Amino acid sequence: MNFLFPARIPDRCALVLDGRRVEVMVKVSARARSYRLSVPHHGDPVLTLPSHGRWKEAEAFLHRHEGWLAARMRRSAPRTPFADGELVPLRGAVHRIHATGRLRGRVDVAEIDGEPSLLVPGEAAHLARRLTEWLKAEALVDLSARSAIHAERLDVTVRSVAMRSQTTRWGSCSSTGRLNYNWRLVLAPPFVLDYVAAHEVAHLVHMNHSPSFWKTVERTLPDMSQGRSWLKANGKLLMGYGQD
Repeated sequence: MNFLFPARIPDRCALVLDGRRVEVMVKVSARARSYRLSVPHHGDPVLTLPSHGRWKEAEAFLHRHEGWLAARMRRSAPRTPFADGELVPLRGAVHRIHATGRLRGRVDVAEIDGEPSLLVPGEAAHLARRLTEWLKAEALVDLSARSAIHAERLDVTVRSVAMRSQTTRWGSCSSTGRLNYNWRLVLAPPFVLDYVAAHEVAHLVHMNHSPSFWKTVERTLPDMSQGRSWLKANGKLLMGYGQD
């Protein structure tokens, strides 16, 4: 008796688009009702299968949409890796990355020939990691402070604040008071970070995006529209920093 086993669903696959190899992440979602292809703000495209999906069908779906994916990839934000000589914003001000070559020490902010700079010690191979960890620490300080201020204004309790590297969101809030933020917010002007902090803390009052929720955000941050508009216009570019 012959048995036919379904093809194993891989964690990722690859396509060649415009002469370039593109990795595609593959995931199975119980919420998905059909095959879906998406392109996050940064990172690899994602092919989503419903729980009853078959890999052969998903693969055929992916190939049918190669043209669409290629077009989306061309419009996606450029990636800016953290490397010696690259320009990167910090709290809205552009800085140039300088590898100091020193084996010890911490990341420092200084001016070199009148240009704001980020001085990163350590071996070149570890520069991106060291700068990312430093930026996460800076983001944690800023977002913890702003979250505390908005929590006091709205009379709610924040249990914890953590940094994440989400690909499609700037923050999240649990009903238990745990806030997660995208560390790249520290790259943006402070009023943008402040808006996201106000937004997430307001979810401790309303766990939705109802008119009451937006009134709550505005109550703790009357000029919330400034940060919201900036993020809509520039968020995709911001997500591209720190990616190889």
